[in-house]
Amino acid sequence: MAFLDTNQTALKICGITLNKDAEKLISMGVDAMGINFWPQSKRYLSPDAATSILKNSSGQITRVGVFVNAEASLPRQLLSDGLIDIAQFHGDESPQYCATFADAGLPFIKAIGVNNQDSLRNISDYRADAILLDTPAPGLYGGTGEVFDWTHAQDFIKQHPEIPVLLAGGITPENARQAIEQVHPAALDIASGAELSPGIKDFDKVAALLRSITDSSNS
Repeated sequence: MAFLDTNQTALKICGITLNKDAEKLISMGVDAMGINFWPQSKRYLSPDAATSILKNSSGQITRVGVFVNAEASLPRQLLSDGLIDIAQFHGDESPQYCATFADAGLPFIKAIGVNNQDSLRNISDYRADAILLDTPAPGLYGGTGEVFDWTHAQDFIKQHPEIPVLLAGGITPENARQAIEQVHPAALDIASGAELSPGIKDFDKVAALLRSITDSSNS
């Protein structure tokens, strides 16, 4: 899928809760959007509540379902029903859990909290279509708005150029260009850095993020 092209940086806006916000992201040309199916998230949507957003946006933007230690049946069902295009496992899912999706040919991203270089060992065990590197947040599973040491992501991408990497954790319009030019990720993954409040998007920030990507690609 285009938003996981390692030759360019795409934009994924996560934590969509409103149909009108999804429509606006599509009109602005954002590559992907995430809907959070973890009940403890401030940006949680139930599958029933998300259905209209997912159906209305089909074929217009890559739809990512975000899950934290979910029963495998939920992401499997949403993928099989064509309501999401790719699953994102943002919890403590094991390689064995992920293997059931890899074996079935169901696409998924595995999120990893990066404490140090050791955090990035044995990544291939997950057999993921892409890896998301985020700030560690035990019990919160992302959404802290804090940046980790990007040199770890930079080194990982240099060592594994074939693996699409999404960069998350504290990315804002102010540091997005630096993130792109230092790390060269396949995508920036942004929630709080593009919001007015949890689940409500700030489209001035989204526009600034898109400009950062354009400026970086033209420089």
